[in-house]
Amino acid sequence: MKEMTVKGTIENIDKITEFVNAQLNKLDCPPKTQVQIDIAIDELFSNIARYAYNPSIGLVTVKVEILEENLAVIITFIDNGKPHDPLRRKDPDVTLSADEREIGGLGIFMVKKSMDKISYEYKNGQNVLSIQKNIQK
Repeated sequence: MKEMTVKGTIENIDKITEFVNAQLNKLDCPPKTQVQIDIAIDELFSNIARYAYNPSIGLVTVKVEILEENLAVIITFIDNGKPHDPLRRKDPDVTLSADEREIGGLGIFMVKKSMDKISYEYKNGQNVLSIQKNIQK
């Protein structure tokens, strides 16, 4: 398992994405899967950066674990910010037009649809959000 801790700012999304992609490149991860993971990182890390510590800035640890037996990656985001479970939000009604839908929630919805597993828990004063993506070659 590899991990990186950075300040929870929008400017660090690229640094986290590069860190995760370095691990994915070792697996010969298909481009489509890598793009899905990159979008999930962007959405999840930006939410943490915008809301976890607002108005101050705190640290975020990102862990990358490779499951060798079934070739999957688990990416875990850990912060000490305000407790917030993004999975509790009701999925948007995507059958409605953009004008008719409530604002927000589409990014998390896309992450839920593109990842194979997603989980959240608040433990020991920390938000712990994990996503898993199976790597199919």
